[in-house]
Amino acid sequence: MSYDVVTFGEVMLRLSPPDFKRFEQTHSYDAHAGGAEMNVAVACSRLGLSSAYVTKLGDNSIGHFIRNQARMHDVDTSHILWDPDSRCGVYFVEFGAAPRTNRVIYDRAHSAISKIKPGEVHWDDILDGTKLFHTSGITPALSKGCADTTMEVFKAARKHDVKVSYDVNYRGKLWTPEEARKFTEPASEYIDILITTEEDTKVVYGIEGENYEEVAAKLTDKFGFEVVLITLRETPSVLENKWSVFAYADGAVYRSPKYDIEVIDRLGGGDSCSAGFIYGYLELGDLQQAVNFGSAFSAFKQTIPGDLAFVNKEEIKKLVEGYERGLRIQR
Repeated sequence: MSYDVVTFGEVMLRLSPPDFKRFEQTHSYDAHAGGAEMNVAVACSRLGLSSAYVTKLGDNSIGHFIRNQARMHDVDTSHILWDPDSRCGVYFVEFGAAPRTNRVIYDRAHSAISKIKPGEVHWDDILDGTKLFHTSGITPALSKGCADTTMEVFKAARKHDVKVSYDVNYRGKLWTPEEARKFTEPASEYIDILITTEEDTKVVYGIEGENYEEVAAKLTDKFGFEVVLITLRETPSVLENKWSVFAYADGAVYRSPKYDIEVIDRLGGGDSCSAGFIYGYLELGDLQQAVNFGSAFSAFKQTIPGDLAFVNKEEIKKLVEGYERGLRIQR
């Protein structure tokens, strides 16, 4: 079977105290599945793209719960690898409100995917006929095996003429800037669409500029990216953000409208932007429309609890088109 989008990376069990409680005071947790690449696969599927998600999970009830979350959104999970002797990663999210920020605690060491090795995934079969492959900088940061497997799939994508989308997604708890640069610079040869932030660009690539256009132009000149997509978030408070997206391609600049968001859950917001842009890139045939769609999709998702985008395409089309019915209840 051929796919519009294939993604690869870790997904974890996410546990969050309800009602803005702190870790120390909660007696129960809301459970979700969360991971950058699965978030993208789910969002793409909800937008009508055929998507598959590749990972390695502990073969236990937690792993099955995670798999089922992707299945619920019609993501093909048949390529998931299972390890009966390994665990699934877990992360805990404490939601705050100004002046208390959100807080995350990771418990992901020795997870099943961290033990993956090149040759375990049949990339030639999976990517044959696929349009686009997506992963993020979180994946190669998990272990040497993950880094080697990421390079393996990049080379397979080039062989099968599959576009590659890569979200820099730097995590300082997983690797140093030097380690990230050592992987990312050679890997950039295989990347068509780079998704990043100004801060991640500075940390991972060591590139700065007077403005976003200069940063994107420097990245493109050095590595030859087809598109550089930069997400822009202003945080006047924890629960009130301003969100927009900027893209650079062939010397041209594309900017989305700026959205005022009442943030319910910003986790997965960047992944939703990636998915919305990918949908626009593959289906709309116009970079300005792709940027607008990615920005609107992400803004909408950030009003919904959980990592996954419980959003449909028609809602985003109306938002992009400036459809307004005010904030009255829709009946």
